[in-house]
Parts: sequence; structure tokens; C-alpha cells
Amino acid sequence: MHLVFRAAGFSALLLSSALTPIFAQAAPAAETNQSASKLDPAKITDLVEKEVTRLGVPSASVAVVVDGKILTAITAGKSALGPDRAASPTARYAIGSNSKQFLAAALLLLQEDGKLSLDDKASKYFSDLGPAGEVTIRQMLSHTAGLTDFWPQDYVFAQMQHDTTPQKIIDGWAKHKLDFAPGSRWQYSNTGYVLAGMILEKVSGQSVFDFLQSRIFKPLGMTSVVNFDQGGLGTTDAVGYTRYGLGAWHPAAPEGKGWMFAAGELAMTAEDLARWDISIINQSLLKPASYREFEKEVVLTNGLGSRYGLGLAVALSNERRVLSHGGEVSGFISQATIYPDQRVAIVVLTNADSNSAADVITDKLKDLVLNGVSPADEVSAKVARAIFDGLREGKLDRTLFSSNANAYFSDAVITEISSSTSPLGKVKTFKLSRSGTRGGMDFRVYEVELEKAKFQLITRALPDGTLEQFMLFPK
Repeated sequence: MHLVFRAAGFSALLLSSALTPIFAQAAPAAETNQSASKLDPAKITDLVEKEVTRLGVPSASVAVVVDGKILTAITAGKSALGPDRAASPTARYAIGSNSKQFLAAALLLLQEDGKLSLDDKASKYFSDLGPAGEVTIRQMLSHTAGLTDFWPQDYVFAQMQHDTTPQKIIDGWAKHKLDFAPGSRWQYSNTGYVLAGMILEKVSGQSVFDFLQSRIFKPLGMTSVVNFDQGGLGTTDAVGYTRYGLGAWHPAAPEGKGWMFAAGELAMTAEDLARWDISIINQSLLKPASYREFEKEVVLTNGLGSRYGLGLAVALSNERRVLSHGGEVSGFISQATIYPDQRVAIVVLTNADSNSAADVITDKLKDLVLNGVSPADEVSAKVARAIFDGLREGKLDRTLFSSNANAYFSDAVITEISSSTSPLGKVKTFKLSRSGTRGGMDFRVYEVELEKAKFQLITRALPDGTLEQFMLFPK
């Protein structure tokens, strides 16, 4: 089980620039969602349906949050094959390791209650763990404990086809020499979450699932959630599938009971996982200090960042803060991604392992949704494409450029760009890959693919939208 860790003519564009700079500010951390209402849910449905067909997965269940509200929840494909059953938004999908963020939040709630500290060592609660007794709860939740992962494989190995208990997992994988000194490295470990779940049960006096139900799911109205590790999924829920190479889809072999305890045991609808994402955006369940711990990157003892908080991967992409996690159990892969400062979230659940559909659909939805929420990048890409096409023909609209850029683009430079790029064939791809700010300018990086060559295009724009740079770099 793993963390399953993107042409308009000049005249129309220039007319629009009278109201807003053509190269508008690039995705600031506090960007507003003034265009959220213009995002057409039908475009999301169309994208998901096309990708499910193109990728050949049985089905996908998707929920998209814009401005802190569920904009749409849709499904495509079939939740069961032979006999076929159409996918439904009410069908549950196993979410695998996306379950981990719920355990982390539960332990933060117990810390708020004064019943434990995330810096408590495991030996405070269990006396017979050997070296694992020195590991803290925080290290378990951040995958920095050094506990050997019991399931690094991408398939259900023979032992996992039989029922187990959390204690047996700890006896088999935790009670020996640690893989590394606690806090010194980051290495994904389901075993750490099993031990953390056992601590939660001992401190709270409840099962992990009962605690989650009473403190998280019920308060947030997440009514579909079940513990599939103990009871399986229902006849109206999605069936998990696997395949070998590019062969036919087969029902995936289930894990025995107990193996997913506290690390990947939950199943729910995409809408309910989106409700959880909204609670993170709104910070409505935990105290502010707990959210800071939840979302803060854990730093290793050598000073390097781990790119992981507590049950969540943390990153900065195009100057946007991103919280995300993937999940994989037998027959299911999920991906949940949150842009908390933009108040956007994307949930993709699929009922097939051995594929990248959840990641691919998330990536494409990200482009669609964030362009809909903040259209500056989309407008700027159209302008950049028009300038690029013009340069290949030996033309340049100098009114778009600063004095420095106009000095750079001498007639000789324009001629050389044109003569060297015009024979390279049609444009196959022109896509924004990264954006940000530097030196008071907004920069954007585009990946440009022609029939015979690839380039990286880097633009830099002044605050009024005037271009200070437009440079091609061969790849």
C-alpha cells in the first residue's frame, strides 16, 4: 500500500488588455475566486468521462471544491464489470492511505483534550516494543520513525490474504532494529500508523473507527464512511479491479481483515472526502494551533525538509500551497489535493489498481479548475502563444514589450529565431508548467513541443503587464 505520490489573435487580446494587464499577476498565495461562478461543471464532467475512456479504467468518482463549496460531484464508467453496473456518486470507494490524515487529526484532537502529546514516546503506552519504544507519535505520523513498513509491495502478498491483528503486525515488523534513527530520514511506513492507532485506542477507550465517527465524521456530515477493513463494501459500492500488463480487468484479491487497521481502512464517497477537504480549508474542526501542526512540513534532524506534515504531503507549486495525499489498496487508487489558500480541492477515486488514472485526472482537473478560478494564467498563455507564433514568422508586436526587451529583440535576433524555428513543424504542445514572482516581476514557464524540437519558454512581466522577457531555451 503506497502513497500514490499538467490561438487567439492579437486584436482581441489587446482589446481585453485595456481592462486588465495581459500578463496579469501570477497566482498569488491569496488569490481570490472572482471567476469561480464562471467555471462550468459540464467541462469537468466532459474531462472526466473522456479520461476514463482514454485510460481504460473501470470508473472514477470525482468531487471538485471551489470557493470552499462542492461545485460538482460526478462519476464516469462502471463501478462493477460483468454484469456491468454504472458508476454512481453514492457508491463508496476504498481510499487507502488517504485514511491516514484522519488518524493524524484524531490524535491532534486527543492532544487538544490534554490526553496525550504528539511528542510522547511509544514506550509511555506499550512497554515491550524494544527500540520502537523510543519513537514519538509525531514521528509515526510523519513517517520519520524508522519503523519498517509492513507493506511496501504493490500487491497483496500471501500472508495478507489471511486475517491479522494490529498486535501481530507490530510483533512482526516493529519489534526489531529500526531502519534508521528516529527523525533522521523520511521513509513511508504503514507500520507507524498501526502503532499510532493502537495508542489512540488505548488513550481514548474507543476503537479507531468509533472515535473517528464521533469526533470527525458525524460533526462534518460524512454519512457514507465505513470501515471496509472489517466489513467489506456493499453490493451498491464500487468493486475493486486489477490487471496484469495490458490484460483484462479482474476482481482484485481482498486483503484479510486487520491489515488496513488505522493506515488505510476507510471507504467513502468522493463527496464525503470533499467535505473533509472543506473542513481543512475552513479550519472548522481542529484548533488553529493543531492545523499548524497538521500542515507544517516536518524537518529532519539534518535540517532538510521532509515535504510531509502529519498524514499529508505538503508542497508549494506555482506559489500555491498544496496539501495532498494518495491512497492505494487492492483494487482501488485515490488522490485528494487541496489548495487551501485558493479554497479549492480535487478528489478522484478509482476502482482499479495498477494504473495512474487518479493522478492523471487530478492533474488535468487542476489545470481546468485553477484556470477557471484564476484566469490570468490562461489569458497569458494565449498571448504567449500568439507572440511565439509571430516570432516564427519574423513578426513581433513591440507594444507588448518593455524598452529593455525591445532592445534585446533586435531585427537580427527576430530573424534568427524565425529562421531556426520555422522549419521545425507545427506546435504540438504549448502548456504552462510553472509560475511565480521574482524581482517584482511575474514569471511563467511554458513547455513548448514542435514536431521536430522541444523548448522551454520563460516570460517575465512587469506589474503593468508589459513583457520584460520572452526567451526560448532548447530542451
